[in-house]
Amino acid sequence: MTAPPPPAALAPSLAEPISWTDPQRAEVFRAWLAAVAPAHRLLPETVRLASADASFRRYFRLDTTDPAAPTRIVMDAPPDKENSAPFVQVAQLMAAAGVLAPTVLEWDRPNGFLLLDDLGRQTMLDVIDPADPRAARPLYDQAIDALIRWQLSSKPGVLPPYDRALLERELSLFPEWYIGRHRGIAVEGKLKERLDRSFKLIVENNLASPSVYVHRDFMPRNLMTGNAAGLGVLDFQDAVYGPITYDIASLMRDAFLSWDEEFVLDVTVRYWQAARKAGLPVDEDFGAFYRAVEWMGLQRHLKVAGIFARLTLRDGKPRYLADTPRFIAYIRATASRYTELTPLSRAIDEVEGNSAITGFAYGRV
Repeated sequence: MTAPPPPAALAPSLAEPISWTDPQRAEVFRAWLAAVAPAHRLLPETVRLASADASFRRYFRLDTTDPAAPTRIVMDAPPDKENSAPFVQVAQLMAAAGVLAPTVLEWDRPNGFLLLDDLGRQTMLDVIDPADPRAARPLYDQAIDALIRWQLSSKPGVLPPYDRALLERELSLFPEWYIGRHRGIAVEGKLKERLDRSFKLIVENNLASPSVYVHRDFMPRNLMTGNAAGLGVLDFQDAVYGPITYDIASLMRDAFLSWDEEFVLDVTVRYWQAARKAGLPVDEDFGAFYRAVEWMGLQRHLKVAGIFARLTLRDGKPRYLADTPRFIAYIRATASRYTELTPLSRAIDEVEGNSAITGFAYGRV
């Protein structure tokens, strides 16, 4: 995840040439592309970098001689670093659910090359004006419609479970990478006790939500505009079966975009109403549902702050850390609403040296 350059969202590139650290892989790629080119009317000489994301995946764009599909996308996912099978599986699940996602046209499984539909060059994030929530509302309505279709198609036992072990593993990233390695603060004593108590409450609250299919990065940066069939969905390979609150929390508490709470509430109410009408298992009381969304968002924000620190310190990608203040603000705002989370609020204040943030409160406090 990054705050431009563009992600797996495949925003426009300036025909940036492709560089390879492994000459042998470059040769394998060129041979594979030449082999699949005739069937898909590809022009291999036009291949160029479209984007790279926080993983080891890269995306290329190339032209075709097909007027109905003038460009295609190639995913470069080295199999020793990236498993493409979940991407292929979830793409099929999304298509079956009526959600617009890239079709996998070719898959060189041993070498990790995939030929995909090109869903366009503009993400929802590209076209949103953060100062004009009214203009953004139709796009969020489309996002909610896609999310409802995705969740309605849910079945247990198909995707990996978003279970206690995964929740706890995600939360552990925050004390290890953000506090310990980025801030240089030892996680021990009262600080560790406060975090442990809070994390236990967060996990219990999130496990109490009904389970559906969860995209895990359902946000404007991964939603493509300009398609007659609605918003296209990308970056879904980490999908799981877990709390129904996760994707709406991700949509409205974005890594790279912050809205006033009034707009967040407005869109969340719209989702909740649509979900109830569709028969999805959301709480009948909006206050209780919103509380569950906030606690799920808190899980995500703690995880992402840890991931961004890890990307900087371990993977040499410092641009990600610039967005952590947004996540710390989310964490502090949510923790300050609920008395059960007072230990977390105090822990964050200790780490950041800031005073508490207040806001609307919903549900129990």
